[in-house]
Amino acid sequence: METPEPWGRPRREPFFQAPWPAVALVALILACYLLELALGADQVVQRWALVSASLDKGRLAPLVTAIFLHGSWAHVLANAGFILAFGAPVSRRMGTGPLGALAYFTFFLVCGVIGNLVFWATHPSGVDGAVGASGAGSALMAAASRLLTGGPRLAPLLSQPVIVMAAVFLVANVIIGVVGWAPGAGSARVAWEVHLGGYAAGLVLFAPTLALLGRLEGSEPITA
Repeated sequence: METPEPWGRPRREPFFQAPWPAVALVALILACYLLELALGADQVVQRWALVSASLDKGRLAPLVTAIFLHGSWAHVLANAGFILAFGAPVSRRMGTGPLGALAYFTFFLVCGVIGNLVFWATHPSGVDGAVGASGAGSALMAAASRLLTGGPRLAPLLSQPVIVMAAVFLVANVIIGVVGWAPGAGSARVAWEVHLGGYAAGLVLFAPTLALLGRLEGSEPITA
């Protein structure tokens, strides 16, 4: 049984007060990057990055593995901070017991894969590799936007805070797509398509995930 936790408006989380699943996820991402460096970043990325042309040949593992690879310390630290900031309130709402933690990790992974599928769909024969957890992190940001209500009920998809946050995120990624740069990316091209795919997945899948966990209000709609 999970201990009930207060629901409502997300707040800034000091690192050591963040829910343990959110901290554990960041630790896993950092550990994966250290392993990547230890094994040889170039070789690991070449084998396990998301490359559309390889996916077309049935090699689907990179849809998952690419989430846990990064191109530099700046890249991984930027994603880790982003994930911790938005993942903490999402993790708290899902619950920090075993079931809530499993749901949190699954939500992160599924949304990350969906973001990668969007990249594949928009670059069906591309040969450039994509790495990073920003698609899954974008899903956490989208889910957090639905917690901006000041109460236990989720903000509806068409409510002002959700629409405003989504619009800002969309505009920011359009700009990234035009200029081809974002903080932490260095000289690498930013796969903004992954961001948008992950964000959309997070918006849509957050409420059903809470419903499966029994953490929606009794009269709260699953998709609105």
